Amino acid sequence: MAMLELKHICQSYKKGKPVLRDISFTIPAGQFVSVIGPSGAGKTTLLRLFNHMVCPDSGEVWIDEVRFDTLKSRKRRTIQQRVGMIFQDFCLVDTCTCLQNVLNGCLARIPLWRALSGFFPRVEKEKALAALEAVGMEEYSQTLAHALSGGQKQRVAIARTLMQDATILLADEPVASLDPLTARQVLELMCRLQKEQGLTVVMNSHNVEQARNWSDRIIGLKDGRIFFDGAPADWTEDRLQALYGRQTS
Repeated sequence: MAMLELKHICQSYKKGKPVLRDISFTIPAGQFVSVIGPSGAGKTTLLRLFNHMVCPDSGEVWIDEVRFDTLKSRKRRTIQQRVGMIFQDFCLVDTCTCLQNVLNGCLARIPLWRALSGFFPRVEKEKALAALEAVGMEEYSQTLAHALSGGQKQRVAIARTLMQDATILLADEPVASLDPLTARQVLELMCRLQKEQGLTVVMNSHNVEQARNWSDRIIGLKDGRIFFDGAPADWTEDRLQALYGRQTS
């Protein structure tokens, strides 16, 4: 389980356009947090701070009481292994099997020659099969990724994060491209893994109802600032209108 913290984060695009403005919050270990807000509010930038895909202009990023943004590369990679990320477009290798895609989650801890040759230790293969079983995809272990449905691909992507031994799951619009039933199934899986394995989950979403139904906490971003930070029960229609304005009509 992992605690996440941002302290006075500021981040700008090129030409000095602010994306995040003095963002501070703490996410306790094991919490499911949804980050919502209009397009361009800074949701994806915020999420990527926690795996060093983005480095802040100023401020501090902390993971488990370790300042993450200033670590040397070797120490940073050790923490990055515990941070799994899933994307709207799944980021699987379509020409590889489900098992091979999940095995990619262990690349950081095996010798380079094994990674290049695809010769994975038996213990890692067994672990990958267990990860596929955990997401209900064990029978597809030898199926090529391109033959899967969107929901199945997202399950394999989640299994890949389990293969990392991730304690943090960052989810960038993970169900935006899925139909409502499949989206619900993926969100149910994420919640189950959060509870069973103690994952800390941070999910970006444009779907406010999904955020209210599945999260322990909602953080709303507007113009790069925190507009709302609280329990789903405290999210009101007035706040929805203030955050999105005419976009909700």
